[in-house]
Amino acid sequence: MKAYVFPGQGAQYRGMGLSLFEKSGIARDMFETANSVLGFSITEIMFAGSDDDLKQTRVTQPAVFLHSVILAAVTGEQFQPDMTAGHSLGEFSALVSSGALSFEDGLKLVAARAAAMQKACDSNPSGMAAIIGLDDKTVEDVCQSISKQVVPANYNSPGQIVISGSNEGIDEAIVLLKEKGAKRALKLNVGGAFHSPLMEPAREELEKAINANQFNRPVCPVYQNVNGKPSVDPDIIRANLIAQLTSPVRWTQSILNMINDGALSFTEVGPGNVLQGLVRKINGEVLTGSVIF
Repeated sequence: MKAYVFPGQGAQYRGMGLSLFEKSGIARDMFETANSVLGFSITEIMFAGSDDDLKQTRVTQPAVFLHSVILAAVTGEQFQPDMTAGHSLGEFSALVSSGALSFEDGLKLVAARAAAMQKACDSNPSGMAAIIGLDDKTVEDVCQSISKQVVPANYNSPGQIVISGSNEGIDEAIVLLKEKGAKRALKLNVGGAFHSPLMEPAREELEKAINANQFNRPVCPVYQNVNGKPSVDPDIIRANLIAQLTSPVRWTQSILNMINDGALSFTEVGPGNVLQGLVRKINGEVLTGSVIF
């Protein structure tokens, strides 16, 4: 069985999507629609903007989403997933590419998500840190022992977890986790405490937008971040998507469940190859690759 996975924020790069725009009429139409929906020329920033412009959350999230869903669209009949999953933002790409959301609705939700997250970050300075070389329970126990809010946010692969929370909580956790034997514990250059309770104002704002949109039954199961389990029911998909902003990304669990359900290959759809590396760390026997156009 074929699994397709979609990357999240952090996979962006200057010039992303330009070859798609130049080679495919389908891609050009979708990019031009995106410029209209967003109300600014995201293509100018993606194709020739500065790195600083591309790092803005309001740009980064739609840019990664567009690269992924347009890449899936231009592959046509070759894109035939038996199951899909997306890492954080990538879950929106997975839902659009599997037919659970229309392209325009998905883009509008991604834009709303980016704006809500940016607002939450601006009002409550916070951050994230990558922890390498410790088991899940040790990281969970240390986070729970800290009075200033900090939680596991991304279960990326065995021995690789990202924590999220207040700046004070992150600093304290880094010290304690190094004492516990972490090989690396370093702050990430991100705007705030994504996938933590500190994103509650953004979750409330995004919930309204999600509930206002039509969700369809996808062509294949979508393994969602909040529990790593497959979903095809539109109501369950919607509820899990609402919960995603304040819940950890259970990527390790998602990949293991996909493998247990028969996935033999994982194809990354979008910029970069980070997810392929994570999949190989989770299980070195499955095949990995990228959609190339």
